Amino acid sequence: MNITRYNPAREFEDFFERFNWPFAKEMGLQEMTQADWMPMVDISESDQEYLIKVEVPEVKKEDIKIQMNNGMLSISGERREEKTDRKNHRVERFYGTFSRSFSLPDDVTEKDIEAEQKDGMLYLHLKKTAKKQPKAVEIKVH
Repeated sequence: MNITRYNPAREFEDFFERFNWPFAKEMGLQEMTQADWMPMVDISESDQEYLIKVEVPEVKKEDIKIQMNNGMLSISGERREEKTDRKNHRVERFYGTFSRSFSLPDDVTEKDIEAEQKDGMLYLHLKKTAKKQPKAVEIKVH
C-alpha cells in the first residue's frame, strides 16, 4: 500500500479532468486513469466506536478488501464498468480500482473491526477499547 503525499495542485488538475475541458491537455494535465478515483468517506465517533462510512455504489462485496496492518486500515476494491450493447452519450462516474488508507488511534484493535455493506455504503465499525495507560517504572535503589 502506498501512501501518497498531498498535492494541492492535484485538486486543480482533477477539476479540469472531471469536466474534460479541451484546454486541460494543453495545460499538461494528464487524463484520468482508472486508479484515480476515490470513494467519498465520512468518519465519525461516539463513546463506543468510530464509524467510517464509504460510498461504494455498485461495488460488490467480493470486490472490496479491508486490511489492517501496523495501525493502518486499508480499504481497496474495484468498481467494474457495465458491459452493454448501448451507445454511451455521457459517462460521468468513475470505474476501476480504488484505495483508501487511514491511520487508526491506539484505542482500536484489529479484532474490534466489523464491516457491513448496505444501500451502496460500506460501514466500518471500529469498537473502542481501553486506551493503554502509561506505566510507571519504579526505580530501585541499591
